[in-house]
Amino acid sequence: MLAQQKQDMIKDAYKEWIFKDIDRREDLCRKYNDLFNSIRPREYDGSHIRFVGMTPEITLMSHQKNAVAHILYGNNTLLAHCVGAGKTYQMIAAGMESKRLGLAQKNLYVVPNHLTEQWGSDFLRLYPGANVLVSTKKDFEPANRKKFCSRIATGDYDAIIIGHSQFERIPLSKERQAATIERQIEDVTMAIEEASMEEGSRYTVKQMEKTRKSLEARLERLNDQTRKDDVVTFEQLGVDRLFVDESHFYKNMFLYTKMRNIAGIAQTDAQKSSDMFMKCQYLDEITGGKGVTFATGTPVSNSMVELYTIMRYLQYDTLQKLGLGHFDSWAAAFGETVTAIELSPEGTGYRAKTRFARFLISPS
Repeated sequence: MLAQQKQDMIKDAYKEWIFKDIDRREDLCRKYNDLFNSIRPREYDGSHIRFVGMTPEITLMSHQKNAVAHILYGNNTLLAHCVGAGKTYQMIAAGMESKRLGLAQKNLYVVPNHLTEQWGSDFLRLYPGANVLVSTKKDFEPANRKKFCSRIATGDYDAIIIGHSQFERIPLSKERQAATIERQIEDVTMAIEEASMEEGSRYTVKQMEKTRKSLEARLERLNDQTRKDDVVTFEQLGVDRLFVDESHFYKNMFLYTKMRNIAGIAQTDAQKSSDMFMKCQYLDEITGGKGVTFATGTPVSNSMVELYTIMRYLQYDTLQKLGLGHFDSWAAAFGETVTAIELSPEGTGYRAKTRFARFLISPS
């Protein structure tokens, strides 16, 4: 605690010093305004949308119509409304309108496994005439998976609804996977070199080397010619609009950082998250950053790090453009670590816990 207090005093003294000089202050203000204060988020009004084909028994509320307008006219979208606000109908209506207007050819809805049939019934309740393909557990058994993926690729459906685990079983092409993994290996290698030059970073280097080995093993498995599988790839499905329900299931994505002992920073790469990230990157390429919609009632559940993860999925190009692709740059721009005393999990005493938890400015 004493060390933390001393650190805060040094930070405050530095802030005072840096703003004392008028030239320095103006340079910093100009840089801040150019980078972060130059974009005003657009407000969307969906009151003009007529929703052709929707049952007259159901009328969407104004916030739902505005969310549909955001998906139709904006870039990748996060629907972070609270539970019960109607995110399901928003995504269904947005998918049908985007297909009707020619903004998308094929909509894929990725939902929790146990909700696929409920989603199918909700879809037909809102659009009784829709042509919807709903997957079942049997469809993704080894004997049926190829046939089902072929149906997605060749059929003209208004919507395809599949479960989270089924989505993972539809692979991207090996070339695209290999290119992504090679890029990640390069990033980790650079991070290891930087960390090796600093004192007291042995633990960080060890963790990163472990990650590099796992990535190299994945690349080796991918390049293994003996394991050939001629299943339809994600690119061949023809999907150009992706809706992900309960997107917080994909929050554990590995990131490279020099920060140590910070709660909420994932040190392992969840396979399902890296798979989702690669598919989002592919859709960004073919749609210009307009093809992905995430929906969750809990965008942040444990740590502010989850916001950075969401931005990597949905605003990757924007982060790169602003020089915030690396987590440490993003963390330095938008927040700070906070150490607080909290009750230990065993309930036997207290401990100090450091979290990346406080925002200095809004990252929106």
